[in-house]
Amino acid sequence: MLLTGSEIVIEILAEKGVDTVFGYPGGNVLSLYDKLAENKKGIKHILTAHEQGASHAADGYARAGNRVGVLVATSGPGATNIITGLATAFADSVPIIAITGSVPIKSVGTDSFQEIDTASLTLAATKHSFFVKDVKKIAETMRQAFHIATSGRPGPVLVDIPSDIQKEKCQFEPIAEKADAYDEQIADIKSLDEAVKMINSSQRPIIYCGGGVVNSGASEFIKIIAEKSGAYAAFTMMGISAMSNTHPKYLGMAGLYGRMEASKAISKADLIIAAGVRFSDRGTGNRERFAENAKVIHIDIDSAEFGKVINADLEITGSLKKALEYIASNIKENNHPQWDKEIENFKKEFEVKETESFTPKRIIETINSLTKEYTPIATDVGQHQMWVSKYYNFKKPRTHLTSGGFGTMGYGMGAAIGAAAATKNRSVLFTGDGSFCMNFNEITTAVRNNIPVTVIVLNNGGLGMIRQLQDCFCDGRRFSTELERKTDFALLAKAMGAKCYSVKNTDELIKAYKDSENGTGPAVIDCYISEKENALPMIPPNGTIDDLMR
Repeated sequence: MLLTGSEIVIEILAEKGVDTVFGYPGGNVLSLYDKLAENKKGIKHILTAHEQGASHAADGYARAGNRVGVLVATSGPGATNIITGLATAFADSVPIIAITGSVPIKSVGTDSFQEIDTASLTLAATKHSFFVKDVKKIAETMRQAFHIATSGRPGPVLVDIPSDIQKEKCQFEPIAEKADAYDEQIADIKSLDEAVKMINSSQRPIIYCGGGVVNSGASEFIKIIAEKSGAYAAFTMMGISAMSNTHPKYLGMAGLYGRMEASKAISKADLIIAAGVRFSDRGTGNRERFAENAKVIHIDIDSAEFGKVINADLEITGSLKKALEYIASNIKENNHPQWDKEIENFKKEFEVKETESFTPKRIIETINSLTKEYTPIATDVGQHQMWVSKYYNFKKPRTHLTSGGFGTMGYGMGAAIGAAAATKNRSVLFTGDGSFCMNFNEITTAVRNNIPVTVIVLNNGGLGMIRQLQDCFCDGRRFSTELERKTDFALLAKAMGAKCYSVKNTDELIKAYKDSENGTGPAVIDCYISEKENALPMIPPNGTIDDLMR
C-alpha cells in the first residue's frame, strides 16, 4: 500500500505493539502529529509539559511496563530537550525509541530555523542514532531501531526524520510478526560449570545483583541460587527490586549510601556472584579494596563491562537469565551456619533505632504500609533517593524506578506518569524540594490526562545531599544549597488542578495519602522534615566500610 513516511512510522509502532507515545508537537513533526490525530491504530498520545518530561515518561513506561517506551519531539530545542532523558535511559539500560523531526533535506546544513544535527548530538546518549534521508528506508530503520533497543543490553535509540521525508510516499509492506525475534546469546557451558564449582566450594557467598537481573527477568533464579547455595543477596540501586525485601537472604542495597550490613557482607565474603552489574563507584567505593577477600564471578550480556572497574576471576558473557537458570539447576544444596551467624551480627551492628518523630524513614515506611506490592515507586535524585532505597520494602521487580547511573534530578515526575500509564495503577513519587522544582510542571500532564500519581515531597528547604557533602567535606561551608524558597508546594499543586496537602506528622500523612487515592488524578503531599536529617551512615567516596561516617 502507498503511505506517507508519517503513516509508515505509525504502522511500525502498531506492528511492534505500541499503544502509548509521549511527546510535544512542533513544526517539523507536524505531519507525524497529523497522522497520530487520525488515531487509525488506536495509539494514545500523552502530551507532556516539556520534552524532557516526555523522555522520562517513556523511560518510566518502559521500566514499569517491561516494554519499549516511545516519545516524539520536534527539531532543534525539542530534540535537545530530550537528551538528558536519553542519557538517563542509556545509563540504566532502558529501551526507548525517540522519534524526532528534522528540517527538510534541502535545508540541512543551512542553519535554518530550529536546525541541529540531532543524530550526531545524541550518539553518546543512545545505543544508536539514525538519520533517515529516504522515505523508502523508514520502515526498515524503525524495525531496526526496535531490534537494537531490545536486543542484548537494552537501551535508547533515536530516529531523526526530516519533515519533507515524513510527507513523501512510498509502498509499504506490513509483516505479520509483532514480536522482535533475535537469537539470545547463550553463555559458554564450561564457564557456567566452573561457576557452579566455585559456588559449591564457597563458604561465605554473596550474590551481587544489578539492574541486569531485573531487565532480563531473572529474579526467580536469584532466589533459587540464594536458597540452594546458602548465599545472601546484596544489590546495586538498580537491582534492589530483584528480590523481595521479606526474603531471609535479602541484605538490601550495598555501597556508599546503602545498608551497611550489605557492604560489610561483601567485604567479608569469599565469593561474589556479580549478576548484571557494572560495578559503579557508588557501589564499590575503593575499587582496589572492593571484595578484597573474595573471588569474583561476573556474568553480563555486555562483555564491555568486564575488567572496566573490577577484574573478575571468571567472566561469563551471555543471557543473564539463561546463565542463572543453568547455575540454579546445577549447584548443590548447601548451608553455611557460621556465615549465617556473621550476617546476623552485621545486621545487629548496623540496626537503625526506631523513633517517633516525623523522619524520612518513618514517612517512607508509612507510605510503604499503605501501598500495594505492585505499586510503582519512582524517586528523583538526592537524599530521598537513598532513603527510599534503604527503607522502602520492594517485593516485586520493576516497581522501583530511579535514575541510578546518570543521577538525573527531575527524573521522577515524568517516570511516575509513565509508570502509571503502563501499569494502569496509581504510582508514587518520592522527591525532594530541590528535585521537584526541576520538573514539577509535569503535574499539569497528570492533571490533563487524569493520571494517578501521588507525589511525596520530603521538604527540607535545600539541596540536602550536596549540603550534607559540604558539611562533611568542605568544613561545613554551605554555598548555594540553602534554597530559601517560599514556594508552597501544596498551593502550587492546587493551582495546577491537583489534590494538595501539607503535613507535619504521621497521622496527617496517613489521612492525606488515603484521601489521595479517592479519585484517579494526581496529588501532592508536602512533608516538612528537618534539615538535620542526613543519609547516614555513609561510606565516603573512594572509601571502604572501615571508613564509615555515621
